[in-house]
Amino acid sequence: MMSVRDRDRGSVTIWLALASFAMIVLVGLAVDLSGQVYAQQRAIDVAGQAARVAGQQVAEGQAIHGTTAQATTAQAVAAARAYLASSGLDGTVTVTDGGTTVRVTTQARYETTFLSIIGIQTLVVSGSSDAQIVRVVNGTRR
Repeated sequence: MMSVRDRDRGSVTIWLALASFAMIVLVGLAVDLSGQVYAQQRAIDVAGQAARVAGQQVAEGQAIHGTTAQATTAQAVAAARAYLASSGLDGTVTVTDGGTTVRVTTQARYETTFLSIIGIQTLVVSGSSDAQIVRVVNGTRR
């Protein structure tokens, strides 16, 4: 006849195995999701810097004469794309509002470490930023 002690034999082992698996999954989620957040922060930062570089491509003739401040579209797009290429990210660049606003949108991928066990290989992130060219005379925006 089997005693109560014999029936419970091994139940702690099963509980420990399941708890260990759950902890590994939770640690994996923390690692991969923090990696995704880092990749997204980088995508936003690169977009901001590319927009800044594009915004520095001001049409010289109009700016020197003080009539207006706007980007030379072709140069702004080329400068932002060069910055994106040097950072290793893909993205799009648009110049709007008559050359006074530059918008850069980036896309990046984070290759998962632990989530690949359950079939999630990559996490896609994006970032965007705007740069606005402003003419200021004696501290007043014009």
